[in-house]
Amino acid sequence: MQPTIFLVLGATGGTGRHFTARALADGHRVRALVRTPGKLAPHDRLDILQGSITDPIDVDALVTGVDQVVVMLGDKQAQQQATINTAFVRRLVPAMRRHGVKRFLYQAGGLSRPYGGRLSLPLWIIRNTLARSFIGQHRDNEAVMAYLATEASDLNWMVHRAGIFSDGSSKGVLRRSATKFSVATFRDCADYNYRLLDDAAAVHTADFSAYS
Repeated sequence: MQPTIFLVLGATGGTGRHFTARALADGHRVRALVRTPGKLAPHDRLDILQGSITDPIDVDALVTGVDQVVVMLGDKQAQQQATINTAFVRRLVPAMRRHGVKRFLYQAGGLSRPYGGRLSLPLWIIRNTLARSFIGQHRDNEAVMAYLATEASDLNWMVHRAGIFSDGSSKGVLRRSATKFSVATFRDCADYNYRLLDDAAAVHTADFSAYS
């Protein structure tokens, strides 16, 4: 099988580090944009670029030569002030078009409402009570999903609305679900993201994941 070159945004995060490790273990290459390169162990198939999505980075250089783009970013404090992920995705997608990169995965939170959809009453209550401090992230995720749905239909994008709770060992295998929602570990969400990229039926969806 031809090795894939992944551009991973959020490679040092809870899900991102497991995703990166899985891709490298399977013989693929990873290009990672990270604020702190020291958080990633050196690897001969890992290209580390120092920077942040809020920097004036060259997005064309970022996507040149990659096959798939995976965004697993979250900055609770910054997203309270601005939709930083949305601003970056709006720069990233045109660069992907210019370089013929079609496959794009974005990880949002399970409490983020999909474009044109709604949250169940229990999730809406949790979002506006226990998880109210993350409202900026939810709004940013929702703006990304709206942009993808209305302005990026030419890309093979998919959104994973993940229910991430903590790190730890695997609790099982996550499957895509339009209605069922599981609280999962970082490791299991990373494994799910990795498999989702090869799921043709997941293109243009923004579903939950649930343990089978």
